[in-house]
Amino acid sequence: MSDMLVKLYELKDDWSFLADQESIGVTIRKPIGPEKHLIIDWVRENFSDAWASESDIAISNTPRTFFVAIKDTKVIGFACYDATALGFFGPIGVEESCRGKGTGKALLLACMLDMKLKGYGYAIIPTGIFEFYRNTVGAIEIPDTSPGIFKTWLKRD
Repeated sequence: MSDMLVKLYELKDDWSFLADQESIGVTIRKPIGPEKHLIIDWVRENFSDAWASESDIAISNTPRTFFVAIKDTKVIGFACYDATALGFFGPIGVEESCRGKGTGKALLLACMLDMKLKGYGYAIIPTGIFEFYRNTVGAIEIPDTSPGIFKTWLKRD
């Protein structure tokens, strides 16, 4: 896993992806307090304990640094930033049966534009999936960043 860099100041302030998702019945928004436990549980069940921990941090941030995708009153995806470290994006995940409809792209853009509005100039994305980020937000790989911030990450044996 290496890090990628996004120049937030080069992103267009275009939020039309929200309407695009609404047209297929998906709402992208920040969660409210009473939803926290439902969302964290969903992330844990669909992805991992580590991602649930990061999601907990992002939902608890003030203001929230977390976006959720909802279809038919059910969580189908999420994305966050400032969870692992300030200025870092991720994790992001979309339910497998809902992929390929632009929801992941919409969640990524929501986070990137939210960061831009807060005054961030750049976002860091720790990833091994370069093409998605390169094509969606013009991310470029940062050399010599593996394992990066996760170098001393505590894990169960």
